[in-house]
This record gives sequence, C-alpha cells and structure tokens, in this order.
Amino acid sequence: MNSSGRPAPHLLYTAWGYPPSRGSGVYRAWATANAFAQAGWRVTVLTVPRETFEISTGTDLTLEAQIDPSIKIVRIPFPSAAFDTDIGRWGAFHAHAPELWKALRSRAEQRSFPERTYGGWRKLLEAAARRLHAEDPFDLAIGTANPNVDFVPGYVLSTEFGVPAVMDHRDAWSVDIYSGRRVLPPNSRAGRWERRFIDGASEVWFVNIPIRDWYAEQYPEFSDRFLVVENGYDNPLTFPPRDHRDDGLVFGYIGTISGAIPLLELVDGWALARERSPLMRGARMDLYGYLDHFGVPGANMVQAMGRFAENDIRYLGPVGRADIAATYATFDALVLTFGAGRFITGGKVYEYASTGLPIVSVHDPENETSRTLADYPGWYGSAGMTADAIADAFVATAEHAATQSDDDRMTARTYSQRYSRAAQLAPRIEAWTKRIDADGDGR
Repeated sequence: MNSSGRPAPHLLYTAWGYPPSRGSGVYRAWATANAFAQAGWRVTVLTVPRETFEISTGTDLTLEAQIDPSIKIVRIPFPSAAFDTDIGRWGAFHAHAPELWKALRSRAEQRSFPERTYGGWRKLLEAAARRLHAEDPFDLAIGTANPNVDFVPGYVLSTEFGVPAVMDHRDAWSVDIYSGRRVLPPNSRAGRWERRFIDGASEVWFVNIPIRDWYAEQYPEFSDRFLVVENGYDNPLTFPPRDHRDDGLVFGYIGTISGAIPLLELVDGWALARERSPLMRGARMDLYGYLDHFGVPGANMVQAMGRFAENDIRYLGPVGRADIAATYATFDALVLTFGAGRFITGGKVYEYASTGLPIVSVHDPENETSRTLADYPGWYGSAGMTADAIADAFVATAEHAATQSDDDRMTARTYSQRYSRAAQLAPRIEAWTKRIDADGDGR
C-alpha cells in the first residue's frame, strides 16, 4: 500500500534486452526495473524468452541472478526470421531456399512495424499489454529502446486506456549517433511511428544532452517532455590503490570490444607512449569483454590484436557481472574508448568514474564523454586521434596512477557520486510516485 492506502503502483516495463541478455544496453533495463521495485512499486517486465539470447547475444547468468525477486517477468515469443536457427522446425521452403524465405519473412515483419529484425514482435506486444492490463491494471508504462518496438506497449496503454507512458531511449531512432545524420525521414513509416509514440508519451528520456537537444529541435512542440536521465553506475566499486605498482602499472578496459572502437589507433598510441616513458615501458594493458556484439571480431580488430603480444597487451575475454569489482581491483588506470560521435556516452563512463581510478580517454574529443568527465579528478582525454596525442594522454595518466593516494581516489569517488544510477533515476521515480499517489492514475 502507498501513503494513500491504495495498492502500490504498478509498472509495465518493456525491454527486449533484459537479463540474461549480455548486450551492452541490458544494464539500464535491469537497473531501472530494479530501482522501481526497490522504491516500492510492483513491476512487471515484458521481454523475450531466455533462449533468444542463448542463440544470439549470449547470456550473463550472474546479472540475471541480481534481478529483484519481487519483479514479475513475462516472456513472450519473439518470431524473428533472424533468430529462427532451429533447423528441425524448418519447413520445406525454408530448408530449400533459406535466403529467400528469410527475405520474405523480414519483409512481412517490417509491414507489421518498420524495424528490421524486430518488427514482427509488435502484435504479440500489443496483445500482451492488453491482457496484462486487464488482469492487473498498470499505473505507468515504460519502454526502453532499442529496439524501438519496445515502445509499442506503452503506446497501446496510453492511447487505449489512458495509462501514462514513458519512452526511454538508450540510443536514438532518428539520428545516427556516430555521424549525427538523420536516418529516419519524418514522413517515412518509421518517422511517422516515432512522432506517434512521442505524441502519446508523457515523458521521453534521453541518455545525454546532445541527443535530447537534437530531438527538441526536430519536435519543438513536444520538447517540454524531453528529459535527460543519464546511465549512471549501479554500485560504487571501492578498493584501495593496488600494491606493487612499482613493478609495473596495469591499464584496464572492460566493455564490448566492438568494430566502432578505434583499436588500431589505441595500439599505435600505446606503443608510442611506451617509447617515450619509462613508466609506460613497464606497463601492460588488459582488455576484457566480448568481441563485437555477436562474438565475431572484425578485420580491424584482428589486425590490432596481432600486435598485442609485442606491446604487452592482453585480451582476457568477457567478465561476468559478479566478477566486475574484483577485475577492476587489478587495475591502476582505466582505458575509455568509443567510436566517434558527439552523441555518444557509453554506460561504462559512469562505472569507471565510480572506481576513482585515473581514466585515459581514447576517442574523438567531441564525444559527449568529454563533457561528462571534464571535471573528474584524474581524467586525461586525448586531444585528437593521432598516435602522438594518444601517447601524451597515456603518459599523463601513468604519472597520475603511479602516485595516486587513498585521498586522491576518495576525491574522485566523491565527485562521481552525482553519476550513480540511483541519483539519475530517483527524481523520476519520486515524481511518478507522487503523481500517481496524488490522483490515483498518474494523469
């Protein structure tokens, strides 16, 4: 019961990528649902069967084990041609002409909803939202994207039943976050769906200011409902400076090693820094994470990895969620690297900051991460993507890491508290709780 004596508010949270998915966006989905549950809400999560991730992105069972036990998880079928890999269930046409079958299925899926791979999920989501609302009415619906079909349940509940809906963008649908180009013409089917979703939403959340501002320019009539809810870190990772730093510094990276990461430039800058600095000459770099989103390294990654051994760089595979803190404790400094684009702020930024470790940024200086970390004590951003600029940043970071004290690290951690996931989500959860408590339906 809430303070008005009514049952606790009920949230429908839709997320294709929910644990045990190991995709990079899963942490926001996992943490947001948990945060509402821990704030006293009843939470129902609408997602896909676990087997979907077993045949696609892979699974992280340690993260799944950390789902709040009060959360009700409803897994509905995901009928995508891209994920239909069980040949035992293939019909004759599918077996004899798999490429043609897949193309025809994909076309049919996109007729339902204009999103490749995920469009065929729309009707199942609509039916599930109506059924679940009839069984136990919702007070709020949140969909997190991508995929953007996740916004469908909130739209249905909002337009048909008056349930307030929130669109939570982990990325962006209309704008390419790397190039900054609009990729959905406003009058396209997808563009019209996006406007429809925004028109029906009470709030639209974005992960950073540049994406929010871009959308405000495109949809000025809705800009008052556009809010920034940054990713944040889940739990602070606290440990003292590592012993034996005099034996050689350890730089570390934890995250998906995607094709967008400037891995060749990273290795070039690292190698040049080792030529310039005795501290860097005795250092090594440990990289942890999945190789691209589906486990297959691209050509640039293979080329860069061929130079790892000669430069004391090690690739050590992925890290389960339960082992994250222990892995960070083996580092003296952190390497932050992303693809280029002013709209990009990776979720790892906040987790990195929570450690208090020095951070070297190897990415386009225009990346939104540069604003996020600008005042973080111990951040060294590369002034450009040349080997010379990257080497300078590595050397400065090494000098900081070699002498960082407990007090230095505490100062950095104190600064980073503003980026905790709780600090980012709490204002929105509190606002919705009060709104629903005041009038009983959130409107």
